[in-house]
Amino acid sequence: MILNVARKELKSVFASPMGWVILALLLSAFGIFFIHGQNQYFEVMSGAIRPAERLGVTSFVCRSVFGIPTYMMLFAIPLLSMRLISEERRSQTITFLFSGPLSLIDIVVGKFIGLVGFLTILLVFVGIMLSTLNFWADIDFGYLVSNLLGLWLLVASFSALGLYFSSLTAQPVVAAIFTFVALVGLMIIDFFLTGDDGSLLRNVANYLSLMRHFQPFARGLIDTADVAYFLLFIVTFLTLTVRRLDADRLRG
Repeated sequence: MILNVARKELKSVFASPMGWVILALLLSAFGIFFIHGQNQYFEVMSGAIRPAERLGVTSFVCRSVFGIPTYMMLFAIPLLSMRLISEERRSQTITFLFSGPLSLIDIVVGKFIGLVGFLTILLVFVGIMLSTLNFWADIDFGYLVSNLLGLWLLVASFSALGLYFSSLTAQPVVAAIFTFVALVGLMIIDFFLTGDDGSLLRNVANYLSLMRHFQPFARGLIDTADVAYFLLFIVTFLTLTVRRLDADRLRG
């Protein structure tokens, strides 16, 4: 049942012009920064510094590819997730979901997998694009996998949060705005809190910041604590979404 819901959501994303436009824009952004990273690598490493100080091509290009384009997900995912449940509520078809042979977990997890599946297709293309560096250089596939895994966990977390806000309202635009504001807050929360590094408030802010947990992946490190954080984040908001829909069903 979950896979049927996921398949339906994936088809609906590809059936809408917005899905194709967002996919094209994101791929173009990653492609542009990929080319820019290569060109900049040759300019910087062409002898301007000593060979011992040169950086590897993988880390240099990945910094460019996974830099600014990553922040574009802040705009893309709220637009993709805003209709997942709010559109069902607005069109009053959510009652049919409740009365069908589907559990709430099937509905929520299926919609989540459908959206994440769409974004995974994008990341697969990015991974293939970066792998082409191996045609002319020995790239660090471990570093590449770490960045891709970190970005996948990040966008999956974005999707879970977007799904939750989509379940709170019948207006997709409102859901998109709330998702965007919440994501921005969770990504930059530690930048607006001052104080000693050892203070409780600072420690809480560092733990809640999404970018703090993404940064080790960007450096090529896969920390189980960061993986656990993202998985807990996803499970938490999927659970909240299920509870929200359950409350709606009980109210009729």
